[in-house]
Amino acid sequence: MTQSSEPSIAVLFHSGYGHTAAVAQHVANGAGAGARLVTIDAEGNLTDEDWQALDAADAIVFGAPTYMGNVSWQFKKVADATSGRWMAGAWKDKIFGGFTNSASPSGDKQVSLIAMQTLASQHGGIWISLGIPPANQKASSHDDLNHLGGSVGAMIRSPADAAVEEIFTGDLATAETYGRRIADFAERLRPAA
Repeated sequence: MTQSSEPSIAVLFHSGYGHTAAVAQHVANGAGAGARLVTIDAEGNLTDEDWQALDAADAIVFGAPTYMGNVSWQFKKVADATSGRWMAGAWKDKIFGGFTNSASPSGDKQVSLIAMQTLASQHGGIWISLGIPPANQKASSHDDLNHLGGSVGAMIRSPADAAVEEIFTGDLATAETYGRRIADFAERLRPAA
């Protein structure tokens, strides 16, 4: 079997109001043609086809809003449902990354990212950090890459009264840049055919 030219990337996410879905699309855009969006529904479920896509992916990028200091319950339900794959070692050595979104600049987003990183580590995966220095100068703005200063994964801010179209351009550019980084590592770390 011939290996495809691009690694397959699954962006597994839950979005309550559409903001996290928009970020997931930007991560997928950055990851390239081999990226597929896998949406967790409002009841915290995936289809059999979605599970198959995750199993076949070279890399999985987790995405969830941060609600009340952690990932949404829908994301957590799917995370718990991966236990059979954990027991079988099905996702061992996959590439993983993650992003989260909340209304506040901090909003305890780090807790969500660490929960995602821990899930990836439990599966024996390889976590890809954000790899973008923070925009932390006085002249920095919401248009800059990584203006929230993340390192574990991408942190996105969508103010509570902002429409999906009003997500900060720097955050969306951060998401795309992170998608490219994950795809690059997935390509470099793919086993030879």
